[in-house]
Amino acid sequence: MTATAVLDLKQRLSRLSEGDRKMAAAYLLRLKHESPAGRRETSRAMREMDAGKKVRLSDLKRQLSHA
Repeated sequence: MTATAVLDLKQRLSRLSEGDRKMAAAYLLRLKHESPAGRRETSRAMREMDAGKKVRLSDLKRQLSHA
């Protein structure tokens, strides 16, 4: 998707009501989870959690501050 198309989508979404934005976000999240890539990502995260992979709070704060 081109940068222009992304900008157009963002502008259209910003004009929606809060309820419509929530519905659009829920729909996009459902699409992500139903896609093969989304399922692989969920499986990877679950395997890591099952293996006991942890994230320290300080590391999480650092990651979020760079987002």
